[in-house]
Amino acid sequence: MALFSDSNSGANCPLHYQEYPPGIRLVPMKSRTREPFHTTNLVVVVADDVIDQPNGSSFVAYGTTLLVDPGCSSQFHSDLTDLVATLPRKLVVFVTHHHYDHVDGLSVIQKCNPDAVLLVHENTSRRIGRGEWYLHRTLISGGEKIQIGNHQFEAIFAPGHTDGHLALLHASTNSLIVGDHCVGHGSAVLDFRAGGNMKDYFQTTYRFLELSPHVLIPMHGRMNLWPKRMLCGYLKHRRDRELSILKAIENGAETLYDIVSKSYIGLNTKLWLPASSNVRIHVDHLAYQGKLPKDFAMQKFQASCRLHFISRWLWKYLESRGIVKAIAVIGAGSLAIAVALINF
Repeated sequence: MALFSDSNSGANCPLHYQEYPPGIRLVPMKSRTREPFHTTNLVVVVADDVIDQPNGSSFVAYGTTLLVDPGCSSQFHSDLTDLVATLPRKLVVFVTHHHYDHVDGLSVIQKCNPDAVLLVHENTSRRIGRGEWYLHRTLISGGEKIQIGNHQFEAIFAPGHTDGHLALLHASTNSLIVGDHCVGHGSAVLDFRAGGNMKDYFQTTYRFLELSPHVLIPMHGRMNLWPKRMLCGYLKHRRDRELSILKAIENGAETLYDIVSKSYIGLNTKLWLPASSNVRIHVDHLAYQGKLPKDFAMQKFQASCRLHFISRWLWKYLESRGIVKAIAVIGAGSLAIAVALINF
């Protein structure tokens, strides 16, 4: 158990957190995220030295406290309220992207500190809307500098997971806050509904490798101290997955369901739904590269991505849970009872 405290106000907030590198705290908070995760890491940076205004005009924002991705679910808003109460008032909030598990706490922060400034990409800002945050909002696109006391950060445009995804580089330690581009375990699902695509994902991964960060700080799971290994592993994983999808198509798979079932062999059917999102993005990437077989009907594939997939996946999932068999047994039993009653 750790403690955030403000000696001036007397406020304190007992919360578990991890601090590494020095000055960057990760506070796992319960959120509406996907399995296998149950929390979103709230990144908290509090200035050691107060600077009224940084030298020069190259900073898009400055303050005494930085919060990244306040995404805790409503049941834990009181914890976030207590935490914000312990923090210095000149607050900068940085959001990597618009998903609920990264922005659910924005309204709490706004209520606690109406003077806080939100830094967000235009595409993310549009999806958040004015309801969650209607006060000070600054649109950024990557390259902007942020100063929090003696800590300096640079916003990095990092599309792939979504088309408005951002990362944040801590200058003095070369630590990279990666949003959902990387996760503590496995790999993230790309959101095709929000402009997520594989071309951008690969380019962002290469960009991260060029930055040569010392630490990767994801918003789900533990930080990674071997960034090059993780990033290269992601590239290999995506290439291998794309190859397996192409092989399934070359072997006759035409629908989303068929491609998922053949390229994700061994995966729990419960996870086929998020996997289908990645398959759609990989197929688009294969089309972009001109690698799809000439006889592959993209229109037929796209038509299979909604009700056709959902209905077949749901039946397969129920079957894997033994529910289909139970329904069949109940149905057979009901029929036998009906026949017996008729003959009685």
